[in-house]
Amino acid sequence: MDEKRIVLYINQFFGQIGGEDMAHIEPQSHDKPIGPGVGLSNLLPKNCTIVGTIICGDSYFNENLEEASATVGKMIKDFNPDLVIAGPAFNAGRYGMACGTVGKIAHDMGIPAVSGMYIENPGVESYRQYLYIVETTNSAAGMRTALPAIAKLAGKVVNGEPMGTPTEEGYLSRGIRKNVFAEKRGSDRAVDMLLKKLAGEEFETEYPIPLFDRVEPAAAIPELSKVTVALVTSGGIVPKGNPDRIEASSASHYGKYSIEGLEGLTSEGFQTAHGGYDPVYANEAPNRVMPVDALRALEKEGKIGKLFPYFYATVGNGTSVANAVKFATEIAHELVNEGVQAVILTST
Repeated sequence: MDEKRIVLYINQFFGQIGGEDMAHIEPQSHDKPIGPGVGLSNLLPKNCTIVGTIICGDSYFNENLEEASATVGKMIKDFNPDLVIAGPAFNAGRYGMACGTVGKIAHDMGIPAVSGMYIENPGVESYRQYLYIVETTNSAAGMRTALPAIAKLAGKVVNGEPMGTPTEEGYLSRGIRKNVFAEKRGSDRAVDMLLKKLAGEEFETEYPIPLFDRVEPAAAIPELSKVTVALVTSGGIVPKGNPDRIEASSASHYGKYSIEGLEGLTSEGFQTAHGGYDPVYANEAPNRVMPVDALRALEKEGKIGKLFPYFYATVGNGTSVANAVKFATEIAHELVNEGVQAVILTST
């Protein structure tokens, strides 16, 4: 088989440069495999060689999308690859979005791409049609199983081997429909599945239905004038300078900030870290997103018992469901322990 050139894209962590403190680094390229590329090199078919690695900080890529895309695109072109591998990103939202963007860049250049992500990574839904994505676990602890699966799929793609269905080949559905021939027509297959279901036998649906959480509404609060109310936001309102460095998109954490003694939030003391909406009006008057002033007024009028002296903030833009559930669980547990009986959650 012909020799195939492969380029790997990874973030600052897997590029062995640093953690969140180095998420601001600009794109850089190296003419050798780095990080997971070393393992991939031993798993890829013998005719495949990782000729280069491109590394970019997650924050830099997502906050400077146009510039980062142009630079990474040029680096890919300079390596003249037959395939691009991005990640694996697991459940890291910003990393997944960057890997998906890199896959689209390669796609637009006529170069196939492969990645690995957790099913709930926002990069899956946003970019699945542009590249093959192997399903991984939700953390890098699954690297040992992710790399062989990525290498196997990458080998088939770059060598032009016939590609089976997502189930057969181990990649996530790309949302691309193709005509196939089946032994039985659809109505017969549907009846067969129904009979198996009625008999309690195992069967495999041809059209999986997405599952959505159903949360029962809490009972109404009969007397608000006696309760403590807390404020939580996914609108990214943080102290000036964003001391906890909450990401502009695909947040990996949240912040807890004191509002004790404050009648409202001022532009001198607070801002938004959110990258999914025009920040001008939120920065001008942070109370528009985090209504401390309105709650203070209700507190003085006796409409609520009191306002909890802290608020919690994160960014909902591109944040994975798994991270959102984690944030909510931790915040709710703390608020319950603090005797808070009601929460107002604001968005953008």
